[in-house]
Amino acid sequence: MAIFTVIIGVVLGLCLLSTFLLRWNEMKYKKKGLPPGTMGWPLFGETTDFLKQGPSFMKNQRARYGSVFKSHILGCPTIVSMDPELNRFILMNEGKGILPGYPQSMLDILGKSNIAAVHGSAHKNMRGALLSLVSPSVIRDQILSKIDEFMRSHLLNWNNQIIDIQEKTKEMALLSSLRQISGTESSLLSKEFMREFFNLVVGTLSLPINLPNTNYHRGLQARKNIVRMLEELIDERRRSQETHKDMLGLLMSGVENRYKLSDEEMIDQIITILYSGYETVSTTSMMAVKYLHDHPRVLEELRKEHLGIRERKMAEDPLDWNDYKSMKFTRAVIFETSRLATIVNGVLRKTTKEMELNGFVIPEGWRIYVYTREINYDPCLYPDPYTFNPWRWLDRSLETQNYFFLFGGGTRQCPGKELGIAEISTFLHYFVTKYRWEEVGGDKLMKFPRVEAPNGLHIRVSDMHK
Repeated sequence: MAIFTVIIGVVLGLCLLSTFLLRWNEMKYKKKGLPPGTMGWPLFGETTDFLKQGPSFMKNQRARYGSVFKSHILGCPTIVSMDPELNRFILMNEGKGILPGYPQSMLDILGKSNIAAVHGSAHKNMRGALLSLVSPSVIRDQILSKIDEFMRSHLLNWNNQIIDIQEKTKEMALLSSLRQISGTESSLLSKEFMREFFNLVVGTLSLPINLPNTNYHRGLQARKNIVRMLEELIDERRRSQETHKDMLGLLMSGVENRYKLSDEEMIDQIITILYSGYETVSTTSMMAVKYLHDHPRVLEELRKEHLGIRERKMAEDPLDWNDYKSMKFTRAVIFETSRLATIVNGVLRKTTKEMELNGFVIPEGWRIYVYTREINYDPCLYPDPYTFNPWRWLDRSLETQNYFFLFGGGTRQCPGKELGIAEISTFLHYFVTKYRWEEVGGDKLMKFPRVEAPNGLHIRVSDMHK
């Protein structure tokens, strides 16, 4: 009986302590003019619920508090906006009291000079440097041939294999970018670099608690190792004084590149290029394979487009710029995949001063989560929104409508958008003209916080011409 009484006392004590902590945290952030909402636990806030429940958490909070509400996620007090008009205003008005506000874990791991962290003249300089590497003319004249050569090689021996298309597209996205950045030297870097880079990616979306075996700690260690590898590569190139026609060569060139970056800025720029392209390219490619498998009519139309391109060429001829620009339906498949799978859920901003938004007063230093996910399923913009229908994107006006945020918005629109589309298009070209495939295993897919198959996405590949 005494033990039972102690247990009851402990349980009641924990309940009272939990209630006190939750109430204390709510009072701490109770300021006049703030949107309604809940703040969760001290320090951790509602991060666990946010990461576990994802879109359901957001919809439930919107149902309770409206399209603009407060929360505490990823280590800081945050205003979540699910209002399309307000989201557009925020994205289009950077600098007017609003700056990028990415989680501390992301800033620490990607570097203080990464394009998502800087603003003002520094952002203009870093963005200019990045655009000089991935402009349409550079893609046409220098990069497309490298992508073509890589994709042919990467897809060479998939016949009669059961492969994990998630792993294959991850390798593809990273190794293709690494080839564009460091040319022939990428083969020497690739194995060690890939292992470290995967840890870096996972660490960017984690609580910034630097303890052994946490994702954040592994991400920081991965950054240190990647920085060391890139520093060694830069030093080696300076000693050899050889000219290299790749992205790193262009960044290091004082003649061809008018954007002068320090070594630290160059390294952060390279990490940014790898990081920003890696997840979008790999995940969109994987999900395109998934959707094409599930929608034979779409696959038939896509294959028809690519077989038409091959019929105009010799078997060994690479894709050229005119071929790429003719891939209208392919572009539509990529956009529809990005919309339906929702590779990017939203972006983070931060207030630099107290300001009023939609009648609410937002304190200085608070983050604003511009949550754009639900716009992708708005039936007013996309009729029958949960249907995979690439034909809707053949109307190019969809790309210019006010709430088109698949690639960001305002001055922060993804500068590597066209490069990513070129990579995915080239991958799909060689995949659908060479192979047929079927899923094996019925693998599970998760859509939040990242789109991924926790146990892989396995397909059986066979030669299309046999």
